[in-house]
Amino acid sequence: MGEKTPVAFAVIGAGSTGQAMAAHLALMGYRVRLYNRHEDRIKNIISRDNGIKLEGRVKGTGRLDTVTTDIHKVVRDGDIIFIDVPASAHRSIAEICAPHLEDGQTVILNPGRTGGSIEFSKVLKESGAKADVTIAETQTVIYTTRSTEDAEIEIFAIKNRVPLAAFPASKTQTVIEKMKGIYPQFVPAGSVLETGLNNVGSILHPVPTLLSASWIESPKTRFKYYYEAITPTISGLLEIIDRERMVVAEAFGVKAVSVREWLSQAYGVAGNSLYEAIQNNTAYGQIDAPETLRHRYILEDVPTGLVPIASLGALAGVATPNINTMINLASKLLRIDFWAEGRTVENLGLKGMSVDEVKQIAEGKG
Repeated sequence: MGEKTPVAFAVIGAGSTGQAMAAHLALMGYRVRLYNRHEDRIKNIISRDNGIKLEGRVKGTGRLDTVTTDIHKVVRDGDIIFIDVPASAHRSIAEICAPHLEDGQTVILNPGRTGGSIEFSKVLKESGAKADVTIAETQTVIYTTRSTEDAEIEIFAIKNRVPLAAFPASKTQTVIEKMKGIYPQFVPAGSVLETGLNNVGSILHPVPTLLSASWIESPKTRFKYYYEAITPTISGLLEIIDRERMVVAEAFGVKAVSVREWLSQAYGVAGNSLYEAIQNNTAYGQIDAPETLRHRYILEDVPTGLVPIASLGALAGVATPNINTMINLASKLLRIDFWAEGRTVENLGLKGMSVDEVKQIAEGKG
């Protein structure tokens, strides 16, 4: 490992993605601080002299400068702040960070899902944040990971290409330049409408989970999520729902990427169908299915994926009947009104706007 550079990173969230990113950045020689709201997730890291062991695509133990539940200690003087929490927690994290942000910092939601940067910026303003910071988001998580045990993470893959956009898009190239020597996989997207409306997690996660409910809830069945929950029939339905998403994206002038195209770009895998492409992705081979429906595949990807896509579709006059069906099914099964709790044009501050006005806001022209 070379000498540490002056760049200081703050990583917010000590799930498998946050731990993977923090440890990998440390192994690359950067100063890294890690924050988590609850101590139980980080106490073993602290007991290991702030070390996180990585296996798989990256091997070694990354030693962090700070691991704490004190947000100020992590955010202060940080050059780049990665928000590595489920998108359903973006609102609360924005509220927590608001008093501690400093001029010139870059905050990157990894990923933003759909509408993440718009929501995060809105909540910062509502929370009285005064600092002049740049907010950006990735289209997907750069790492495919799982925890093997506390403070030990296996990285199955590092994606080849991850679109990134700032909010507004006029600042995107500045963020890309900052990240060029750190994550060359980050490529500029047109705006957060492109990263948000190409939210492939909203397609790959909720539907197979909902339609595997009986298997998931059975104590006798454990199975591989991508390889077994996404059967040829289910993948056919995913392609129908994916097409609805793409029509919404196209209504906003976004270059829509199908899930199958995304698998090729991110992982370098191909197939004659979505089912074949998923089966050909070795990075998915060790990923187990959830053991409960109250999992981020629904609790995150429905309110911050399917709901905003449907809501933006309605704004643009695009019908999304199959997406709506999945939102309604998730609401019934989990007894949560995801339409009320999710990111809609109303709570993103976009109600009453035209498609062109939304585009102008995303691009920094509004």
